[in-house]
Amino acid sequence: MANIVVPELGESVVEARVAKWLKKPGERVEVGEALVELETEKIDLEVSAEKAGVLESIARQEGEDVKIGELLAVVNENGTAAVAPAAKAESKPAAAPAESKPAAKAAAATPTARRVAKDHDVNLDTVQGSGSAGRVMKQDVQAAIAPAQPAAAKPAPAPPAPVAPKPAAAVPAGNRGETRVRMTKRRETIARRLVEAQHNAAMLTTFNEVDMTAVMALRERQKESFKKRYGMNLGIASFFVKASIAALKAFPQLNAEIQGNEIVYKPYHDIGMAVGAEGGLVVPVLRDADKMAFAGIEKAIREYAQKASDGTLTLEDLAGGTFTITNGGVFGSLLSTPILNPPQVAILGLHKIQERPVVVNGQVVIRPIMYVALSYDHRIVDGREAVQFLVKIKEFIEDPGHLLLES
Repeated sequence: MANIVVPELGESVVEARVAKWLKKPGERVEVGEALVELETEKIDLEVSAEKAGVLESIARQEGEDVKIGELLAVVNENGTAAVAPAAKAESKPAAAPAESKPAAKAAAATPTARRVAKDHDVNLDTVQGSGSAGRVMKQDVQAAIAPAQPAAAKPAPAPPAPVAPKPAAAVPAGNRGETRVRMTKRRETIARRLVEAQHNAAMLTTFNEVDMTAVMALRERQKESFKKRYGMNLGIASFFVKASIAALKAFPQLNAEIQGNEIVYKPYHDIGMAVGAEGGLVVPVLRDADKMAFAGIEKAIREYAQKASDGTLTLEDLAGGTFTITNGGVFGSLLSTPILNPPQVAILGLHKIQERPVVVNGQVVIRPIMYVALSYDHRIVDGREAVQFLVKIKEFIEDPGHLLLES
């Protein structure tokens, strides 16, 4: 007998939820074959069989929360797979080709997409995937649901007959089409951590505005050569990553964390980039970002965004982080107050670039302006340092030549 247990789930993750069993008791399993999907606060993952055999029993059902090391199932290495009588009488060669295609398509779908397809009886073999390598995403299944449900035929309208008006029927209290859906593990954790961040830290936010003229002009000048050399566009995120690292070096307490009654200063700079993913916000980390060039930062951000869209982020992608940048501007936000990402003590919020009238050398001119926000833990970061940190960011962005000297 081989026990299937909850594996290590990554840094600070100790619990998962059984999302879906991919095998049933009595079915044959091969080495490396996925048995069950687990949903964690960061990513969804599959647990595979380490030995071939027959799935003898399942210890935890779908929807149950489990901890690292707990028993999920038992595989009998010497067992014989159960075979339905009807399956023996049918011709195997005729059935095999019909089943192989959907199975391959299902394997190329995200766990969430498979769950939505199952709930709405959608054949994944008929769904066109929009993810990388044609992977079927949740939105692909949702797009296939509406046309798959034919509208009910309506009888030809009869000539209207005069009727006396009737009072509108009262809607019964408590019966207005509400739907209850259990939170995913990630959404539960996001909710809990955001509340904890506000309860366990003395969180304040300071704001400033940045004139993006110089950065946008530099991007325009270097657009063609950068794309020709690296095969991608030069975005603004890499400028703010570089500016943040330079400012963190000047104010190292914003790159620290509190452990008990001690402040832990970190000489490395692992910058988290918040990404809005299908199941909620995730923060993949640019490890040793201070050693990365502009092209390396842009490439890493694009790869993380694609992996977040495809649902292929790994626990290693999300582990750690000393400082976080979040960009609400991509969704149209003009100003917001970002919440700390514990145990980090600071987070930088970027916003939409919008042309505004500003005074420059006594003249009113139109400039592309971005509001920036810095939320910080007042327990170890004073207001003076927080304001000066944000001013330093502003200086680096408004004169990006300084970033070359700091790099």
